[in-house]
Amino acid sequence: MSDELREHRLKRLHMRSMRRGIKEMDLILSTYAGRHLAQMTDAQLDVYDALLNENDQDLYRWVTGQEAAPDHLTALVDDVSRTFQPEK
Repeated sequence: MSDELREHRLKRLHMRSMRRGIKEMDLILSTYAGRHLAQMTDAQLDVYDALLNENDQDLYRWVTGQEAAPDHLTALVDDVSRTFQPEK
């Protein structure tokens, strides 16, 4: 989607974050998207876009630490999983 304007891409990714298959992932990803998407580089947005293509049940297990995420998504999944952890 190289012709997509950044503003449109951010809106699209945020909407995809809000409309997931399971409510828990709606909440987790929409909160994460609202806090982080605008500051992400294009390369980081590419990884986030790839994350959104994953199955919700897998995402939930990865974010909650029940299973390890694939290597190419580990850093992002770790960042997403910190969304609801208390600040230290």
